[in-house]
Amino acid sequence: MLPTDLRKSREICFSCLPPGQADRAVQLLGGLDDLDLRAGPHGNSLVVSYNLLDYTLQGLENALIAQRFHLENSLLQKLRRALVYYCEEVQRANLKAPERQQKARRIFVQAYEHHLHGDHDDTPEEWREYK
Repeated sequence: MLPTDLRKSREICFSCLPPGQADRAVQLLGGLDDLDLRAGPHGNSLVVSYNLLDYTLQGLENALIAQRFHLENSLLQKLRRALVYYCEEVQRANLKAPERQQKARRIFVQAYEHHLHGDHDDTPEEWREYK
């Protein structure tokens, strides 16, 4: 079972012109596997739900732009998109990062303990005890 934070629900807002873009986007994206679509809270928006391992908002929006859809480009929407793109990119990168294995970590610790590093004192023992 996948963690629930991998399931994303995002709103895609379209420009007012040309009208009917949200309906056309439903027809276009409706054929994709594991992608849930529903009408957004505004007439010109669409809510998509997807697994982050399969899709990203940036990928979906880029596909729509390639098909000549016009997304809303207000400053607020641009900021929201940039934040979502960044968060999803980081989350996907973290999912691909290898887990630290305890055995490999113990080997590193043992090797470090036997390695000469700069925190030892070269002063002879008899000089350290000098009073």
